[in-house]
Amino acid sequence: MSKTWFITGASAGLGRMMTERLLARGDRVVGSVRREDALEDLQRQYGDRLMAVMLDLTDRTGIRAAVDNAFARMSRIDNVVSNAGYGLFGAAEEVTDDQIDHQIATNLTGSIALIRAALPHLRLQGGGRIVQVSSEGGQIAYPNFSLYHATKWGIEGFIEAVAQEVAAFGIDFLIIEPGPTATNFGAGLVQAAPMEIYKDSPAGEMRRILADGSWKIKGDAGQTVEAMITVADQKKPPFRLALGSSAYDGISRALEQRLTEVREQREVAYSADSKLFNNDETIMPDNSANRA
Repeated sequence: MSKTWFITGASAGLGRMMTERLLARGDRVVGSVRREDALEDLQRQYGDRLMAVMLDLTDRTGIRAAVDNAFARMSRIDNVVSNAGYGLFGAAEEVTDDQIDHQIATNLTGSIALIRAALPHLRLQGGGRIVQVSSEGGQIAYPNFSLYHATKWGIEGFIEAVAQEVAAFGIDFLIIEPGPTATNFGAGLVQAAPMEIYKDSPAGEMRRILADGSWKIKGDAGQTVEAMITVADQKKPPFRLALGSSAYDGISRALEQRLTEVREQREVAYSADSKLFNNDETIMPDNSANRA
């Protein structure tokens, strides 16, 4: 049975490849683009199974209008894929205020606006799935990507909460966390002007690694998209999906380190409780089922 997808950033990278593969297997796609002619070749090939929409993720009013129009035209959309975004590269002190504002407006508040615009439609149709393309950078961090990480950690936290709010309506979430992948992401990086003081720091080393091409990119774009589609098709996918050995290994190490650190703090953590509770275990609702 064919499905209908709404995919942001459909003109290039993982979004373009995902659009091509879904259309080839018989699905329908609403693809957001920044240039009107970006999907013309696919439009000629697949006709009304592809609907291209102009969308700027920094335009919240435009996002809502585009989502409303897409649901009206397609009647039902099964999967909303929040994929569009870019990276801002530079030490926190190097990036400008305008660069920070645009990074957050595109990757974080733009993704939030897309999800919020889709929720009423998904509720009314009885459910659906939102696929958020995050990054290993939503769980771990590298020097010079602080603002990019802020947006990815931010959107993952937002979704952690929203998934609990809307599970009862048949709406679920899948967060995709690819590692470094051979796409055009690097070419789209916005780079801040370097400061000499950071030359011999981890930030400077990261800049050199990026410039000389020595950062090993293990992820294959085609394999990544294939895994994204396969898992998104599952009735009950995991809440988070790490893709690529770099992502899996890096996220695993980071989570193990955090868990070790927090367990070592148990005594001092409990000491901060009111004596009225006599250090009893605090019972919180188990929301894991709402995120499955």
